[in-house]
Amino acid sequence: MSQPETKLAQNRHRNGSAQRTTQISPCFTNSGQTLVALCPFQSATAAHRCSSPGDLVDQRDGTFLARPARPVHRSTELAERPAGAARGASMAEQDPASGHARGKRHLPAFTWEVRANDRNYHAQFRRKSAFCLSKRKYAGNAIRTAKYNVLTFLPLNLYEQFHRMANVYFVFVILLQAFPEISTLPWYTLLFPLSCLLAIRALRDLIDDIGRHQSDRNINSRPCEILSGQSFRWQKWRDICVGDIVRLRKESVVPADMLLLCSSEPSSLCYVETADIDGETNLKFRRALLVTHRELASEESMAAFDGRVTCEEPNSRMHSFTGTLRWRGETHALDSEQLLLRGCKLRNTDVCYGLVIYAGFDSKIMRNCGKIKRKKTKLDRMMDRLVITIFLVLLATSLCLAVASGFWAKTFQEKHSYLSAFYKHTTPAQQAFFSFWGFTILLSIIIPMSMYITFEFIYLVNSFFINWDLEMYYAAKDIPAKARSTSLNDQLGQIEYIFSDKTGTLTQNVMSFKKCCINGTIYAGAGRGCGNKQPSGSALTWSHHGQQKMDFCDTRLLEAARRDSDPVLREFLRLLALCHTVMVEEKGDQLVYQAASPDEEALVLAARNLGYIFLSRTQDTITISELGMKRTYKVLAMLDFNSDRKRMSVLVRDPQGTIRLYTKGADTVILERLQRRGPSETFTEMALDRFAEETLRTLCLASKEVSEAEYGVWSRRHHEASVLLQDRARELDRLYDEMEQNLQLLGATAIEDKLQDGVPETIQLLKLSNIKVWVLTGDKQETAMNIGYACKLLTDDMEVLEEKKISEILGALWVSTSSLAGSGEPLCRSRRSQQRPEASQHKKRALVISGDFLDKLLHTGEVLKEKGRLWRRLPCCGAAGSREEAGLVEKAFVDLAASCQAVICCRVTPRQKALIVQLVKKHKKATTLAIGDGANDVNMIKTADIGVGISGLEGMQAVQCSDYALAQFSYLQRLLLIHGRWAYLRICKFLRCFFYKTFAGLMTQVWFAFHSGFTAQPLYEGWFLALYNIFYTAYPILSLGLLEQDVSAKKSLEFPELYVIGQQDELFNYRVFSITVLHGLSTSLVSFYIALWAFEDRVGSRAVGDYESFAVTVATSALLSVLMEIILDTKFWTLLSFLMVATSLLLFCLFSFLTQSIDAFRIAPAIFRFPDASRNALTDPYVLLVVLLSLVVNTIPSLTIRLYCTITGKNTTQQKICLKAKREPEPLVELRAHVLRGSFHHRSSYAFSHQEGYASLITRGDSLRSRGTRSTVQHPDTAPALSPSPLSPMPSPSA
Repeated sequence: MSQPETKLAQNRHRNGSAQRTTQISPCFTNSGQTLVALCPFQSATAAHRCSSPGDLVDQRDGTFLARPARPVHRSTELAERPAGAARGASMAEQDPASGHARGKRHLPAFTWEVRANDRNYHAQFRRKSAFCLSKRKYAGNAIRTAKYNVLTFLPLNLYEQFHRMANVYFVFVILLQAFPEISTLPWYTLLFPLSCLLAIRALRDLIDDIGRHQSDRNINSRPCEILSGQSFRWQKWRDICVGDIVRLRKESVVPADMLLLCSSEPSSLCYVETADIDGETNLKFRRALLVTHRELASEESMAAFDGRVTCEEPNSRMHSFTGTLRWRGETHALDSEQLLLRGCKLRNTDVCYGLVIYAGFDSKIMRNCGKIKRKKTKLDRMMDRLVITIFLVLLATSLCLAVASGFWAKTFQEKHSYLSAFYKHTTPAQQAFFSFWGFTILLSIIIPMSMYITFEFIYLVNSFFINWDLEMYYAAKDIPAKARSTSLNDQLGQIEYIFSDKTGTLTQNVMSFKKCCINGTIYAGAGRGCGNKQPSGSALTWSHHGQQKMDFCDTRLLEAARRDSDPVLREFLRLLALCHTVMVEEKGDQLVYQAASPDEEALVLAARNLGYIFLSRTQDTITISELGMKRTYKVLAMLDFNSDRKRMSVLVRDPQGTIRLYTKGADTVILERLQRRGPSETFTEMALDRFAEETLRTLCLASKEVSEAEYGVWSRRHHEASVLLQDRARELDRLYDEMEQNLQLLGATAIEDKLQDGVPETIQLLKLSNIKVWVLTGDKQETAMNIGYACKLLTDDMEVLEEKKISEILGALWVSTSSLAGSGEPLCRSRRSQQRPEASQHKKRALVISGDFLDKLLHTGEVLKEKGRLWRRLPCCGAAGSREEAGLVEKAFVDLAASCQAVICCRVTPRQKALIVQLVKKHKKATTLAIGDGANDVNMIKTADIGVGISGLEGMQAVQCSDYALAQFSYLQRLLLIHGRWAYLRICKFLRCFFYKTFAGLMTQVWFAFHSGFTAQPLYEGWFLALYNIFYTAYPILSLGLLEQDVSAKKSLEFPELYVIGQQDELFNYRVFSITVLHGLSTSLVSFYIALWAFEDRVGSRAVGDYESFAVTVATSALLSVLMEIILDTKFWTLLSFLMVATSLLLFCLFSFLTQSIDAFRIAPAIFRFPDASRNALTDPYVLLVVLLSLVVNTIPSLTIRLYCTITGKNTTQQKICLKAKREPEPLVELRAHVLRGSFHHRSSYAFSHQEGYASLITRGDSLRSRGTRSTVQHPDTAPALSPSPLSPMPSPSA
């Protein structure tokens, strides 16, 4: 056998005598429901319970379990199952995103059957797809996140691009130009730029999709070992099929959702890291069934394995799984404890084997990823509507001019009958028809193609500015900011809501021991600057401080620990070294610690630094070094932590035979169990308040001595309770509570959950910018709230609305709405008055809810029943009424949440994160941004208007699906307040100037029609029309779109109020567009009619009075007026700005000379129709005076309005804040990393972040193995091993 198989056999032989098999015999009732009989060998008690998948309940419900509940005493020979798994199974009855009611009313369909080692069975099943097609029911493991392939790229990309109304408009105009009878311009004048625009956008999409193809190819080509025949062979991930058995080795990534069959660890435990899924770097444990652990010990047994798994259909529920395994005539219950999810990484486990249940897109993580959606900015959507509006106005204008053309033709023919020969083939109606299409084509350039091409260039360059920003470059990991999307920059300046993940986004997921209070004395290691320095003469040789930096260092505490004269301090440090579930393993001369939570690891490391080193543990002993002296304590019982108890304890017998109880937990539960309250206890409470002000995670530490008689009675009762089959957990909790009374307080610890650099300052700036920050996390409520206080999202003067209060507020709304509905008043009429109940009673509020509450609230139309409170439902009034009611519930909740200054959603699934974002977009019509770092944030990132991925050591799924990638959350302030606001300002000014210059220069065509018989004859030379938007006016506007600033980057951060302008759409909206159009029309009127007036009265000194000279005069007047307006509108002048204006004038002169030269006219008179027109006109002083007069008349109104606003103080919001920013040399708010909140009425969270169940793993020895069987990766926090121990424990997983 191979080495992993030998280890498997050794583990099974070693554990055979300590573990007993639980045989589960299936039988059936009349209704076909499965009854599972539990028959533990050598046990006097047997239990029967109806158990179908998904029907498991909590141990505290008083019902029998599908398997016996967890024993606490190691001699109990019953199989163990965590209570959390049972609760998870009951939660599995509802897909968070399905919209179905929870509970018995809608159970998941258990029709997914997987047969091990039987590919032919799975290949025969098909399921319906689109258009009567079918596909395999059991998906392959290859994934494809790319949008296009070789065949679909061109049609699909064109289909997407023609969702832009402008592209449809341009194609329509090109088709009109193809008819010579109505064409006024060559058809290629639009076809070429349209082709360029489509090609540029297609190339951008192609580059993005090639990146997705490469990512998919890399993932699908990862190697793995698949059982083929009688042995495992190396193949690719894409070759995996449902039912295959896969072997994974340490550091491997799980390729599919797999049922854990066995592993090389004791009891087939398996440790996984879920950083790629949820950003958590701590370890979690999974455990195989006992039957597969014992029976599948070799490759031959794996090949012969023919078990059948029946479970729920593929779904998005990440933390639940329910099914059964049928093998050898027996049925075994399965839950999430046995499931390895795709994307997890195998840690501290040499080898494990798994049966593939869900592959590819059926896996849970892929079900949560959502689809790639094409995102459009608010300005994009507005431009689509404006294009339609302009086109309709254009058609109306063309129709009016065409009708006038028909009447004019009729009048002209009647008046000049001698010219009838010219009109014998054309009636006035035909003349009007052709004029309509001629004017449509002539005026089509009002929506210029060059605007969209320049658009793309401005977006691209502004994206480069983001990439090149050194202030957003994270030198520690060599990670620059990256704009992965180039078409969303302006929307960065309009964000109203930010939805942020917590772990890995706001925090570093690193805990650091900062302060402690012992016997009325506070010790603070931060800020003393001791580093690795030891107190002189201390000879602290036990910890080898010189080998690594100490996170906590207080010379007073080090001296007190060395003197060993304070019994309270001694017990305090001893408790830190004894009361935990940390595992330790030797790695060379170092000790490698693996903790169930980073909090526990921080406490054990602090004790180690102070001379109390945790060395080793067995099932019933724990060995520590106390100031260099090794002492072994006998562990009599471990009283495990859970979320209800909020504490854990260990009952030990010291080497002198004294029994002591050591307890640590939340201050709310420890303080009420103290034997007495003295000055020391009072001071400790004051210290807790002080720690809470600094948002540190606190624990109270206490102990007591237990007499032999008391322990003997308690131990007997404990053993009796541990073998109960009903109410076991409740009885054990009651016994634990009895033991944990009359404690003596030792002190308190304060641990910092390290935030990323600059998070509090960034959130403060975002709040000042009128941006609301919501935290959506899968973590528990206490931890999330503590981080909320630490990052200044929550403040002490806020009223925190939790689920009970929310139920009351929304319940009052429902009652009021129900009465209105009963009286016949429409539901929608009551929304305005009830959508924000009690909003005026509190100035500052924060809302904190859980995913479970959110699911019940939004998917059933109900709020949870509170104690003694009856919930009322709305009367049903058909399907439409139900949708109306559901929408009312959603809107009421969103309005309530939006009225709060902060929102924290805890224990939410990836689907629920996306749902919250979607609700805010739907009901608030707000621009949203989502930021996260893990695969569980992908759906949220895709759903939001802007998705930002945090790139770091964790997985890159969030970055790959994001629009922007940052290394730190704090970079959001520059991304939004500087780059986003500038991009919005630049795009808005660009649009205003572009529309202005288009209408100012080209609407003269309409005025000319009134003096040309409405014949659709162009006023300008064809080359001027072609070059006006490309060369003559494009460069100054391009400079405006690339470099414009209202205030500097520093002032943008100092005055975040400037950001409100983008949120309110002040710089470009329908009002601004209308004013711009009217301004352009007035400029065109002045330019045309001043020239017409001048040319009607007399000719110039050179007899210049022809049509060509008139056209050149109008064109020059309009062009100079447009350039002058752009100059006046530019606030930030650079060398490039001057060059752009000068270049435009030079190009006008150059191309006028080239296109109007005599030589060009001789070569192609049909193309170059204005020979020497500009030279003749613009060298006449009279014409120059006319041009100057037009320029002055067009500029004076603009200058007058600006001067009037400045004198009267009627500036826009932007101008007022900009003036304030220029006058104020310093920021209004001093931002500091640690600002005390004053009186603090809410204690910070207690420092536990793991779930129930780890103590029992230790006491039964499931996580312990003989020394020397394996090695592990060295942990950065290590200490030298002083002496060997009988057993070396395995690393414990983290919650």
